[in-house]
Amino acid sequence: MKRALLLIDIQKDYFPGGRMEVAGAVDASLAAKRLLEHFRAKALPVVHIQHIAARPNATFLLPHTVGIEIHENVSPVPGEQAVVKHFPNSFRNTDLDEHFRTLEVTDLIVCGMMSHMCIDATTRAAFDKGYTCVVAHDACATRNLMFNNAEIPAAHVHGSYMAALGAVYAKILSADEIIGML
Repeated sequence: MKRALLLIDIQKDYFPGGRMEVAGAVDASLAAKRLLEHFRAKALPVVHIQHIAARPNATFLLPHTVGIEIHENVSPVPGEQAVVKHFPNSFRNTDLDEHFRTLEVTDLIVCGMMSHMCIDATTRAAFDKGYTCVVAHDACATRNLMFNNAEIPAAHVHGSYMAALGAVYAKILSADEIIGML
């Protein structure tokens, strides 16, 4: 069993003042930072995912904007893999799976933005590819959504997605619980 940390889209557009602010971005990034520091201290593999919008009607994570930059709380350091993606699923049209297979990674610790989109899509894809997944629920964040003319609060969106992922696709733990098990 070899573990890797997958930090998904912890980018400036999701933080206060960004084009798509999510609830709890700062706190989630600080939990992700604790995981990152632990992985660095243990010399375990780390991959930073950076989403750059490719859709013509995209309104955030736009190319050549400050919003696409990885937030300073979890900035990559030399030697850490960074993967650019254009879809919610971090494996789609990237070399992420090949990178993990080369390193013989079997287990992924997943965190980042947004719980209902890229965390969900990537975790499900990783599970389908045979990885064992753990999602750090407090190192993920999302936003309010609309459904049937009703606003669904971010906490409910996040909780629903963590519950759904936890049913089959991943173990759902806090960052500190994950650090304790490593």
